[in-house]
Amino acid sequence: MDTRELLKGLGDGSLDARLGRIYGSGEELARARDRAGRTARRLEELYGPHGECGLFSGPGRTEIGGNHTDHQHGRVLCGSVNLDILAAAAPNGTWTARVASEGYEPIEVDLSDLEPREEEFGTTAGLVRGVAAGAVRRGYKVGGFDAAAVSSVLSGSGLSSSAAFEVLVGNIVNAFFCGGSMDPVEIAKIGQFAENVYFGKPCGLMDQMGSSVGGAVGIDFSDLENPVITPVDFDFSGSGHALCIIDTRSDHADLTGDYAAITQEMRAVAGHFGKGFLREVPEAEFRAAVPELRRECGDRAVIRAMHFYADDARAAMEAEALKNRDFEGFLRLVNESGLSSETLLQNIWSPSDPQRQAVTLALAAGKALLGGRGAIRVHGGGFAGTVQAFVPEELVSSFRAGIDGIFGAGACHILRIRPTGGAAII
Repeated sequence: MDTRELLKGLGDGSLDARLGRIYGSGEELARARDRAGRTARRLEELYGPHGECGLFSGPGRTEIGGNHTDHQHGRVLCGSVNLDILAAAAPNGTWTARVASEGYEPIEVDLSDLEPREEEFGTTAGLVRGVAAGAVRRGYKVGGFDAAAVSSVLSGSGLSSSAAFEVLVGNIVNAFFCGGSMDPVEIAKIGQFAENVYFGKPCGLMDQMGSSVGGAVGIDFSDLENPVITPVDFDFSGSGHALCIIDTRSDHADLTGDYAAITQEMRAVAGHFGKGFLREVPEAEFRAAVPELRRECGDRAVIRAMHFYADDARAAMEAEALKNRDFEGFLRLVNESGLSSETLLQNIWSPSDPQRQAVTLALAAGKALLGGRGAIRVHGGGFAGTVQAFVPEELVSSFRAGIDGIFGAGACHILRIRPTGGAAII
């Protein structure tokens, strides 16, 4: 449909069924309709009317289980959430991608040149160029497009706004230039390639998979080219607990070295056995070699490897607990994962700046507010950023007030698992 038809359909409600599949009903649908209309109007205002256009969504993701296991080809449990980047987009018949994200300066990216640019590391332009390059590397054609986007995935929130954007762009490229032939897994792999090579962040594949595939899913990355994806059929909304993300509003700047050190140290341990990743090393062999590994790799690397083996197994156990409707067992495993991240993985504060320990503070405050109930753990990469908690419904108000009192109004976000991942909505 063209821009005018899109705006008309959003205005008269005839597109509500398509929006509802992504955003639900009632107030959520009304908000989605308003966002979509505002975004479509901005597309037309900035870039003029288009004869073909659509609506696209890239959701944030939450890491439920498996902290820093994916980059060692381990197992994770993750899910897409009901916060997303929404875009109205249209092909423009050129080689230029023009993207205007609300609150940011519009960008233009020349897609006739798909070589990485160091000056684009850490930028939206780098991600756009990287997704296009990833598609071309896989044999697809690309072209220029115009997009107006709005995000409810706060940057730096630990819900992976970069992966949400990569998945969004991947779905735009897929719809307009690839005939919809890319599946969610391929779009996720292209997003990871863009983030690694064009954005300059050495991430694993979990963020992109959690955003692209949708729902709650267990993922086994033993074979990285063919990850095993297992949907987890569990209704979190019926668990009696709310999924809360605490945004500590701490700065991620200059933490790339801390993130990279985890990967480097785990791979150094694997390298002792002639392997590239810890998943390839049997745990019994690792345990037997600990005295040598201490001398060769250092104690922290050994301790972090211990975390990998425990949390890799725990992610699968969490998925199994949910499958068996054992939510109390699931909560116990989440708390165990959190303790392992604190004591073994050691990713709740940066040793380069010991005065900044917002994640540690959030964990301590959250545990006190929960009073031994629910579960709480560091969320995502760690060192700064966010904490995840499963809060009994009767404690949500007091929990939220206590957290907001420390970190500011709106620091505690109440989310839900979204059943669909990245999507061409219309």
